[in-house]
Amino acid sequence: MASSITPDIAGLRALSHPVRLRMLTLLRGEGPATATSLAQRLGLNTGATSYHLRQLAQHGFIEEDAERGNARDRWWRAAHESTRTDFREEGIVDSDVEAYLTTVALMYADRMRAAVSEMSFLPEPWRKVGTLSDWELRVTPAQAEALVQKLAELIEEAPKSDDGDAAPFVVNLNAYPRPGQSWGDQEDAR
Repeated sequence: MASSITPDIAGLRALSHPVRLRMLTLLRGEGPATATSLAQRLGLNTGATSYHLRQLAQHGFIEEDAERGNARDRWWRAAHESTRTDFREEGIVDSDVEAYLTTVALMYADRMRAAVSEMSFLPEPWRKVGTLSDWELRVTPAQAEALVQKLAELIEEAPKSDDGDAAPFVVNLNAYPRPGQSWGDQEDAR
């Protein structure tokens, strides 16, 4: 599996659908699945699930798992470990970016809420390793870009363990200018 995909504008629009983003997250986190099993997991009918799977496949996010499939059941798997976004790409407009980022932010918030509600049920060693921390820094755009890149590289370089004590561990990288600021006459302000 390739490490990441940077979608074009059509792919970004396709991934802006909450059901598709959840499907892709499940396929990445839990491995290959059929439309039927995803439909049950997501509370959808199989027709709608199949449609969304085809949309994800059309844009390169998932692929058919021919090793598992047969004439009756089609299995699907994630084609990449992660999605990276580059909003400087030609043709990407603000409304497309906002739709995608809103979908991602809502999914992250739902997952964090679920993690917090399940925290007391975790084995003791796992209760100590999570964090919901924030920092507010004063940086230039160039410094902010360098910081985000360095953090992303650190996360991507983290060791992946097959140890019996290993479990999926989610790291979200959220970095943005503080909302509600007055940008005055700064260049590129809207």
